[in-house]
Amino acid sequence: MSDETKNENAGASEFEKMAEQGEVGIVREVTAFLMDNKKWWLAPIFVMLLILAGLVIAAGTGAAPFIYTLF
Repeated sequence: MSDETKNENAGASEFEKMAEQGEVGIVREVTAFLMDNKKWWLAPIFVMLLILAGLVIAAGTGAAPFIYTLF
């Protein structure tokens, strides 16, 4: 077996090991992305998007009159 074939088999087994692991949550995945790629400038954008999503969701509930007074 050549070295190239050994490397391909090692990569496939590593891929298979990762595929057998449990699913990772979205928060952990985004945090890992920020840490691995050192893109910490994206963190405030994600936080603001979460806040905006919370306001949109709350606007459809009974809390809407209280939210509208903030603006």
